[in-house]
Amino acid sequence: MNEVINLLKNHRSIRKFTSETLDEGTIRTLVEAAQSASTSSYVQSYTIIGVTDPAKKKALREVSTQPYVEDNGHLFVFVSDYNRHKGLSEEKGTPISFDTTESLIVGIVDASLAAQNLAVAAESMDLGICYIGSLRNDMQRVIDILELPEGTFPLFGMVAGYPDQEGSVKERLPFETVYHENTYDGLEKTKEAIEAYDQSIQDYYKARTNGKRDETWSDQVVNMLNKKQRHDVHDVLKKQGYLGQ
Repeated sequence: MNEVINLLKNHRSIRKFTSETLDEGTIRTLVEAAQSASTSSYVQSYTIIGVTDPAKKKALREVSTQPYVEDNGHLFVFVSDYNRHKGLSEEKGTPISFDTTESLIVGIVDASLAAQNLAVAAESMDLGICYIGSLRNDMQRVIDILELPEGTFPLFGMVAGYPDQEGSVKERLPFETVYHENTYDGLEKTKEAIEAYDQSIQDYYKARTNGKRDETWSDQVVNMLNKKQRHDVHDVLKKQGYLGQ
């Protein structure tokens, strides 16, 4: 197994960091690595905001509820962004539209690809990272905190820094449940593999929590998806100029 694949397969989320902050050179290296990711039609429809202001970090922690949003080496927020394109179109007198579902998808994919590049680059430098999807708990408040203009919205954050914990690799779904050839394999073909995976994850949680957590992967995701989450997102996106008016 080569070094890159070994790094990818040993990813773990880090949620506790030393007090050492990332220097400007490291931040630039990480962002430039992110910018090297593929981008749809060269649109580059994202912005990365580094948050260093203690008051802003505290406010974002309140949205997320996670302490490591405030306590880390650096906090990046990934933003889907057509605002710069809108400004350029106005300068050139050529109108553009980004209120389609396709534009929404392009911005999300561009930002996500960039984020994963940054994550891998950070881990290659012996830094730890953790994605922060919980910034969408109150998308409008994050927009207000970061003063985001029309044509933008926050997708997720990512904390990075020098690990103060080892973390653990969490097993993923079995290969045959994720990779299908030529057609989609229904649950009946993968049920046995998922049952074995459920047992493995249940054992993992029991070991990690000294028996305090006892649930399977299936129970976890079904219970989560049973709850309506972040139902304000649609209205916020429309307010920011997405999905039509």
